[in-house]
Order: sequence, then C-alpha cells, then structure tokens
Amino acid sequence: MTKTISIIGARGFVAEEFIKLLQNHDGLEIGFVGSRELEGKLAKETLPSLPGKNIRFENIQPENITNFPSDLYVLAVPNGIAKKYAAALENSTFRTIDLSYDHRFNNKWVYGLTEKNRVKIKGASKVSNPGCYSTGAQLGLMPLKDKLSTAPIIFGISGYSGAGRIPSDKNNKDILKNNILPYALTGHGHEAEISHHLCHDVSFIPHVAPHFRGISLSIQFALKSITTADDLLTLFKNYYKNEHLVKVSGAIPEIQSVANSPYVNIGGFKVDNRDPTKGVFVVTLDNLLKGAASQALQNINLMLGFSELKGIKL
Repeated sequence: MTKTISIIGARGFVAEEFIKLLQNHDGLEIGFVGSRELEGKLAKETLPSLPGKNIRFENIQPENITNFPSDLYVLAVPNGIAKKYAAALENSTFRTIDLSYDHRFNNKWVYGLTEKNRVKIKGASKVSNPGCYSTGAQLGLMPLKDKLSTAPIIFGISGYSGAGRIPSDKNNKDILKNNILPYALTGHGHEAEISHHLCHDVSFIPHVAPHFRGISLSIQFALKSITTADDLLTLFKNYYKNEHLVKVSGAIPEIQSVANSPYVNIGGFKVDNRDPTKGVFVVTLDNLLKGAASQALQNINLMLGFSELKGIKL
C-alpha cells in the first residue's frame, strides 16, 4: 500500500535530495510540499528533481498543517521552527521525522542514528534525524566508546551545502575560494549532540571548504590500553560486518568516494609510535545523503514498515 509523504520546508538542498530519493521508491508518494515564500509556484520550477510533476508549493503552517493530511511529515525547516510544527501534531496520529536540531535531546523522540537505534525506530511515530557531522562522528567512535580514556578530538571539514541556501559567509563562494573557513570553534551544537548520544565527551572543530558536498572527519583518540593499526582495522570490520552502508578499510577514505552516495567510509587507522594508546582515523560521508536525506529515508522505511534500504541507490 502506498504511503504519502509531505515535506515542510521543501526548498532546501536536503529536501531536494530527499525528493530525488522518493522517485525511486514505489511505496511512497509526495502528498504536499510546503514553502511559505514559494506558495502557489510549481515545485518543479525550483526543484529540478520534480520534472513533469505538477506539484505546487503550499503555505503549510503549524496552525493549518492537519489540513494537509499525510502518512508522514518530514520537517525540513530551520532549527527552532520544527518544534512549532511538532507541537501542532502532538495529539495527532500522523508520523513525523524532524531533520532539524530541535528534538535531538528530547526523550519522547527516537534518535534516528539508524545503525544504532533501528529497533527503536521501527514503527516509531516521532524520529529526530541526526546531524551530518554527528552521524559520521558517532559511527566512527561507537566501536571505541568503551575503550576511550579521554575526549576524542574531531576535526571536521564540510562542503558548503551544509550551510544551506540562505546566503552567509559559510556558503559564499567568493569567501571560500582557495580558502577554508573555521567556525564555531567552541560550543558547536553537534559537539553537544555527539557527546550526548555517544555518552562520552568529545571536542569538535568544524570547518567549511570550497567544495559543494561531502564531509571528512579526522578523529584523534586515546585509549585505556595500547593498540595497533591492524587491531583497530579488525575491530571496526567486525563491528560493522553486517552494516550495508558502513565501509571499513585500511586506506584513508576521501570525500570524492562518498559524494552522491549513501555510504560512510571509515579507514586510515594510524597509531602514534611515541604512545601506542593514541591514534587517529578518518571518516567520510555525504552530508546531504547519509548525513541527512538517505538516512531519513532509512528511518522512514523502518517507521512505515518497508525494508530499510528501499529506494536508496546502492
């Protein structure tokens, strides 16, 4: 039976990627797409991923959202806005997935890191999708969590699509040309998110680079006992041996190998010769897909009873 999906805040990069994915899913169809600024305009004029589909943007607000009934709502609105829509749906039977930051610390919502929480996500009515940096960092650190002696240091670089469509220094091509821009060097929201859901403090330093999509995370760690690069490689391969979307290798992963894909690549394990309790490895993922849209589809599939990877191009 086909289920209807409505997307609130459909003009962003992530929403567009999600709509592309829906074209390959024969169990889901678009009900409504919401954008106050683009109300009445054909969605295909703004979103090239909707060719031939005469879907118009609707002005879907918290106070009228139930006038646009769907089996599931995707909240792709900015941080701080999603909670208003969620409150309007609180007593309804509709399912909701929030792509924003608003519910990632709310125990009434299932945290949608699929590889960690798929049992809880299955059949859930409210799921909070993780942040892009948070997804890569947690998948990188989960195999080591109980072995860590101190807070890992995560050096992250993202393509400028992570800053969204609203103009800012972080997506200004003139500023980013031949440049890398550090930002939020302390207190970034993803630092709190990673620490909270990993149940271990981390330090996180984000940067934005001139490329459009893709994240690279260099993760430095210290363990309670000595290790080797081979031991780490074996540990990670065993931990993720049954995960279709997590690839582990000895080679250092590169952004270009995961761009436009739903995979997370983990590798490049190195141990410090001066102190074999310390080491580093690299995680790469596409911030718009595994960091957002394709992970959301994994979660929606589980919420609605489809196979987890249905509609995801492997």
